[in-house]
Amino acid sequence: MRLYHNPRCSKSREAFALLSDRGLDFEDYRYLDLGVASEDFEALLELENVIRVRDVDKDSKYDLSSKTDLKLLLMGNPKPLQRPILIHNGKAVIGRPPTEILTLLHEV
Repeated sequence: MRLYHNPRCSKSREAFALLSDRGLDFEDYRYLDLGVASEDFEALLELENVIRVRDVDKDSKYDLSSKTDLKLLLMGNPKPLQRPILIHNGKAVIGRPPTEILTLLHEV
C-alpha cells in the first residue's frame, strides 16, 4: 500500500494520520522527490481529476484529456498530481476528502 504524500499539504497529512492511527503498514511515498512510480501509472491514470489543473502551466502543450499526455506530464513534473492518493492492489483513490482513502481499506 502506497500513499502519495506531500507533508506540506494538510489533506495529505490527514490521510497519513488516518492510516497511521489504524496501525496500517504503508509506504510514505514522497512523489515530489521521487516522481511517480512507473508501476502506478495504470492505476493513477484511471482516476478522474488526477491532475491539479491550477498547477499546470497555462501554456502547457499537454492535452489533459489524454492518458498518454497525462503520463508524459507527470513523468516530467509530478507537482500537478492530485494529493493524497492511496494505491493498493492495483487500485487508486484520491483522498479528497482524506477519508476517501478508507474506501480501499476493506481490501487490507
